[in-house]
Amino acid sequence: MTARVRLTSLSHGAGCACKLGADELAEVLKHVPQISDPRVLVDAATRDDAAVFQFSEDRALVATLDFFAPIVDDPYAFGAIAAANALSDIYSMGGTPLLALNILAWPRKPEILELLGEVLRGGVETVNAAGALLVGGHSIDDPEPKYGMVALGEVRPENLITNAGAKAGDRLVLTKAIGTGVLSTALKQDLLSEADIEPAVRSMKMLNALAAAAMRAVGKAAHAATDVTGFGLLGHLGNMVQASKVGARVQAGAVPLLPHAREMTARGGVPGGTERNRRSTEAATAWAGAVAEADRILLNDAQTSGGLLIAVDSSRTDELVRALRKIGEPVTAAVIGEITAGPVGTIEVTA
Repeated sequence: MTARVRLTSLSHGAGCACKLGADELAEVLKHVPQISDPRVLVDAATRDDAAVFQFSEDRALVATLDFFAPIVDDPYAFGAIAAANALSDIYSMGGTPLLALNILAWPRKPEILELLGEVLRGGVETVNAAGALLVGGHSIDDPEPKYGMVALGEVRPENLITNAGAKAGDRLVLTKAIGTGVLSTALKQDLLSEADIEPAVRSMKMLNALAAAAMRAVGKAAHAATDVTGFGLLGHLGNMVQASKVGARVQAGAVPLLPHAREMTARGGVPGGTERNRRSTEAATAWAGAVAEADRILLNDAQTSGGLLIAVDSSRTDELVRALRKIGEPVTAAVIGEITAGPVGTIEVTA
């Protein structure tokens, strides 16, 4: 019998922790021309989750893509997580997924190639669960497996939610616990079993569809949103406050953590992407002395298929929280902080 191949053993990193660092990406993007076409409602300028192109008075296209190396060893779960992660960008913009295309880089070795069918099955079943269609894709031979999707959706322009609308006094609501970067690294290092990280896998596989519906239900009171992925909680919040020209305050103790995340952080299961995130956010983050080292790492932890981070009017926060709580696990309804008047682009973290 052929020994089972561990997908995570074939990659240098895991999931969205493989992303270029925010500082590295900013340097690269200096060479990309800015877009002035008025039909482009959202582009890369605000580091938002997806591009948005308005093609009629009442319809706009939401376009994104995301792919990464294996974050778990189970091929079906890897495919499902990659699909949920790609579709999440559409949900965070207030949109509805329509179509997806596979992005695939895979070794041609027979013992690894035979796992690919399960990866693709996990992807297509997740796309179908979102009410969208998988209509094609592209593949290349690569010694390191990678999988993800182009995802296309639509939104009415008046219902578009970006990361640039947060207002002072808004509450920050997070819809999934964090720690997937640390946990996937611990799996690669044999510090945890697949059974140990099952809560994290369940969270990553879950579409943000229901959380997005709860967000849309509060209407214009949801002033801004982003999904928490490779740049970590503080990185994505940093993009939000910079784009919105506000600041933020986060209570570290209010941020929900996945099981074993704090323990694995203490044991050194910290991905390179998390370390890069911390270096990128440090200058704009004011840490209270009482914030533990583990929290400083986890708030920067590179997430894969994380939850939505929503800036909601304080008068409607309870309504949003109640709607999220009705969904149940693994969705959370954690009020983790608030938007402040400034200094612009800065984040204060308390214990």
